[in-house]
Amino acid sequence: MSTVLDDSIAIAARRRLDTLTKPHGALGRLEELAIQVCILQKTLAPRITRPTALVFAADHGIAKAGVSAYPRAVTTQMVRNYLAGGAAINVLARELAFELSVVDAGVDADLAPHPRLINAKIRRGTRDFRMQSAMNSAECEECLAAGASLVTRLAISGSNTVLLGDMGIGNTAASALLMHCLTGRPLDACIGRGTGLDDAGLARKLAALEMARARCNLPRVPHAMLVEYGGYEIAMLTGAALGAVTHRMLILVDGFAVTVAVALAARLDPAVIEHCVFSHRSAEQGHRALLNDLGAQPLLDLGLRLGEGSGAALALPLLRAAIALYADMATFEGAGVSQRSA
Repeated sequence: MSTVLDDSIAIAARRRLDTLTKPHGALGRLEELAIQVCILQKTLAPRITRPTALVFAADHGIAKAGVSAYPRAVTTQMVRNYLAGGAAINVLARELAFELSVVDAGVDADLAPHPRLINAKIRRGTRDFRMQSAMNSAECEECLAAGASLVTRLAISGSNTVLLGDMGIGNTAASALLMHCLTGRPLDACIGRGTGLDDAGLARKLAALEMARARCNLPRVPHAMLVEYGGYEIAMLTGAALGAVTHRMLILVDGFAVTVAVALAARLDPAVIEHCVFSHRSAEQGHRALLNDLGAQPLLDLGLRLGEGSGAALALPLLRAAIALYADMATFEGAGVSQRSA
């Protein structure tokens, strides 16, 4: 719920936007984005400082059920690619000038130390949730605390904007089950082709998730959902979103897995949504439905299905543009431009 201060900031920010040399509302969503940042930062002089992408990576026991078009080893291979600077998110980080760290939340490999790597490994992958809980309660708590702690470190370093990304073969399967628990939507409406499953692969994925769902009563609270069906990276993302609220940080939300984590965090603290910029609507069926359930209007719809924070990165220039336009455009009075006739 908006406070009196938030309402006054929103009114003042809107008033400034309406004095700029443009028709009222002509910048569309960019105007709403600028107002959102003003409210979040509690200032009429908003700014983005040290935007940083955190890509959380982990393996999933469910991957052995063939729920992805790629083998489980790709998680490790892609993490090494991030560290070598060769992935899409690395290119975007260089091109768009933001910092990037990769978080090993539970990769099934021993990764050598690297300046870009944060070792927060809980275990070398979750358990196969067709047969047993993906993680135990202590592991879940450790993930939530680790995610929040990493964002706290960013805030202390001067960052006020975090881009959240994910990597983990099998994590769209985990995300689909978590979405099913969160929304009550039919399971087949929550799953998609992930990294590119064919029809047989999609049927195999659904069968594996139905088996997992039948194993236990459907959990109703976020902690239990993560214990039964989560991934270590999804649980850390949930903690990161909660940590961002504590420090009034802006969250650039990537695709399906990150949106599921944000939805879990919002169950624990509804203020999470006010901190979020939903960067894009992915090609994943469940992501599109979940965004609708959250009442979220993503900035972009490019058919992306890459993950690793790529959609969040592509939204960053729009965020920067919204703030620059709000701050730097001339007013009608200052530019000597006539306003619209009454």
